[in-house]
Amino acid sequence: MQTAELLVHDAELIATVDDARREIAGGWVAVTDGVVSALGGPGDPQPAAARRLDARGCLVTPGLVNTHHHLYQNLTRAYAPALTGGLFDWLVTLYPLWARLDEEAAHVSAWVGLAELALSGCTTSTDHSYVHPRGAGDLISAEVAAARELGVRFHPTRGSMSLSVKDGGLPPDSVVQDDDEILADSQRLVELHHDRSATAMTRIALAPCSPFSVSTALMRRTAELAATLDVRLHTHLAETQDEDAFCLQTFGRRPVDYLDDVGWMTDRTWLAHVVWPSEPEIARLGAAGVGAAHCPSSNMILGSGLAPVAELRAAGAPVGLGVDGSASADSASLWLEARTAMLQGKLRHGAAAMSARDALEIATRGGAACLGRAGEIGQLSVGACGDLAVWSLEGVRFAGALSDPVEAWLRCGPVAARETVVAGRLVVADGAVTHPGLDEQLAVHRRVSQRLQSAV
Repeated sequence: MQTAELLVHDAELIATVDDARREIAGGWVAVTDGVVSALGGPGDPQPAAARRLDARGCLVTPGLVNTHHHLYQNLTRAYAPALTGGLFDWLVTLYPLWARLDEEAAHVSAWVGLAELALSGCTTSTDHSYVHPRGAGDLISAEVAAARELGVRFHPTRGSMSLSVKDGGLPPDSVVQDDDEILADSQRLVELHHDRSATAMTRIALAPCSPFSVSTALMRRTAELAATLDVRLHTHLAETQDEDAFCLQTFGRRPVDYLDDVGWMTDRTWLAHVVWPSEPEIARLGAAGVGAAHCPSSNMILGSGLAPVAELRAAGAPVGLGVDGSASADSASLWLEARTAMLQGKLRHGAAAMSARDALEIATRGGAACLGRAGEIGQLSVGACGDLAVWSLEGVRFAGALSDPVEAWLRCGPVAARETVVAGRLVVADGAVTHPGLDEQLAVHRRVSQRLQSAV
């Protein structure tokens, strides 16, 4: 038997979330060359390993997958003037601050934000970076560099805005670009960073921001470019009832109709929020295989509503979780989003409607499907990426939780990962980020935040 690079052994339970949804009491998982090379139970022979990680008293899950984020927004967390408005008020208040973004700000916000996610068991994250001020530099490449330094799997999207206030949109002129500039940079970033291999650490998607901040022409041309480059599409859609009203007034169409009109009704697409689709629209999204990034904390803090998660899943739409930047209760814990998704599911449809296993599946397999990586990430099976989280079930929080480790994991919190492993390498160990540069990055982050939040 080949020597493994990492062996996680003697777990209280391994929840593989594989095709058979196997759960292995007393189990172990081996990672070699960045992928899962073997799994077994207490009676199966374990391979020799260069590094052994004792998981006694712990639940082991696949690494969690974050399908929607705005990393730069952690530079304006809990910004007092923006705390009491709805989505449109919140955006208008913060756009002038975000107009000060540059490569340093993009790098440090990504570094700190991805570290925060890793502490919550997240091994793969997307990012929707749609603010590109003139002269700011290559913000996406700055984010990619931060992810590579930390060693996390990263799917940034080349976001964009092309309609400013003068065009009937919300953002100021200083943060919008014209369609040709956006599309040219989108293609450049795909050619520079997009890795199509099954174990890719970096992939790029294209992501015009929303119906109220980009032109119809840009939406159509982006869909055509994504098909040509064979990359995925992402945008905000059906987040609020204000958006419904905007689309009806501007396009004479509801948001889902508009999505279809511009060529986005495809399984290449995943959408952020999807709070307000009608029953027929849910069926259309599911039939087309359009994914949804469920952002429960953000939807609550902005008063957006309760997304129809169960209905979308039943219709066949992949559903993952998103922490959604500073709008998401100003935290970025994917564990928190999983727990909140579970609670919202019970609130919407009754106590039996959403279990911890349902929420875990959304946080792993669902997210993988949204990102076009089903079978590659979001599950523990031989050949899948060696991404996993180890969660301690011991101590005061778990006293008395003896009968079901998965339910205990999501009910008895708050919880952070004890270890977070990406491609067989520990990004978090003993509850702390392993990279030695965290304190330095936090100091830079504070300086950059102060610069952005100074009087506009």
